Amino acid sequence: MKVLVIGSGAREHALVRGLAADPSVTAVFAAPGNPGMADQATLVALASATDGPAVVAAAREHDIDLVVVGPEAPLVAGVADAVREAGIACFGPSAQAAQLEGSKAFAKEIMAAAGVPTGQPRVCSTMDQVARAMAEFGAPFVIKEDGLAAGKGVVVTDDADLASEHASACLAKKGGRVVVEEFLDGPEVSLFCLTDGVTVVPLEPAQDFKRVGDDDLGPNTGGMGAYTPLPWAPADLVEQVVAQVAQPTIDEMARRGAPFAGVLYVGLAMTSGGPRVIEFNARFGDPETQGVLARLRTPLGGVLLAAAQGRLAELGALEWDPRSAVTVVVASENYPGTPRTGDSIGGLPQPRDDAYVLHAGTALKDGQLVSAGGRVLSVVALGADLTQARERAYEVVDAIELRGSHHRTDIAAKAARGEVSIPVAS
Repeated sequence: MKVLVIGSGAREHALVRGLAADPSVTAVFAAPGNPGMADQATLVALASATDGPAVVAAAREHDIDLVVVGPEAPLVAGVADAVREAGIACFGPSAQAAQLEGSKAFAKEIMAAAGVPTGQPRVCSTMDQVARAMAEFGAPFVIKEDGLAAGKGVVVTDDADLASEHASACLAKKGGRVVVEEFLDGPEVSLFCLTDGVTVVPLEPAQDFKRVGDDDLGPNTGGMGAYTPLPWAPADLVEQVVAQVAQPTIDEMARRGAPFAGVLYVGLAMTSGGPRVIEFNARFGDPETQGVLARLRTPLGGVLLAAAQGRLAELGALEWDPRSAVTVVVASENYPGTPRTGDSIGGLPQPRDDAYVLHAGTALKDGQLVSAGGRVLSVVALGADLTQARERAYEVVDAIELRGSHHRTDIAAKAARGEVSIPVAS
């Protein structure tokens, strides 16, 4: 089987790495990919990942059997539709189904229809509506841009002026809307659920770190690190989320004639009243995917092909590495603002089974590896427990040479110390 992965980030590098390790996969291609993927995949030039006909042309040129769409923008743009219409198997939802991520308001509508537990929303298109919703819910204020925002469209703050400023900026955009929500307490969980539109197969849960700084300080980013598994989570969490969230959502989408086939990313808050959905995404999350796929022992290509072909019910139980995985993101100077780019990158180690580097914002300039984005690298390490995985990850991070780069030093630290707990209802 020949597989084409669409995208250029560390999430896609993790997918390429997993696919390359599958004995049933004879060749992996990545479009446009990045320099780090070149060891495991053939890089294919692609002017725009959201151009469906261009993706189809690349797939035909290389006789591809399965296309895997990584980022959200191509999904919302209908790339998966174009690939399927060309008769090529595709892992990723249709544009219609991808509205679960493309519109926060639509996602809330689906959750309500499916009886999915979530925060109470108010969809606003004027600042007067925003002010009323903020007064109704009180602080902390949760303001979400309705459309795609590359993981940076959400502001959670006690500062009413900051919340209003974010809402105003979102509403100023053409057709701008925001969703104001009640704040959900408790630690967050990311659960990826593979689905063919009928059957749901969950992966192992993870937790990511959205804020740029240690102790969750500073602005939101696309994600600064993650770990899996979650030693503090209830033993039946995955089963509960599939039964109460994922399966009802997939069933509701099918009922509406917009079957969702791909990966439903369920972002949860573990509140005192039980798990509540913060958001849905229509693709694998970055950086959680890097650690989750590091632990997946079942060959990845066969799993994704089964989802694309409506055969997930035929799959046996997934097999998992019992070790813990920690991912730490190395970011450019000034990220998540306008990142500094073009600096040389050094100190990358030879990949080992228990520690390796995945590329995201990298490029080659005159044969030298340089930074080319905000989140530059993801360091992934495995260990007998979170403490050992952390030690291995930070050993690699500390050796990386990139001018002005920064990273969080506390990824998985509280979990390793047993300091993560779920609020208890009073």
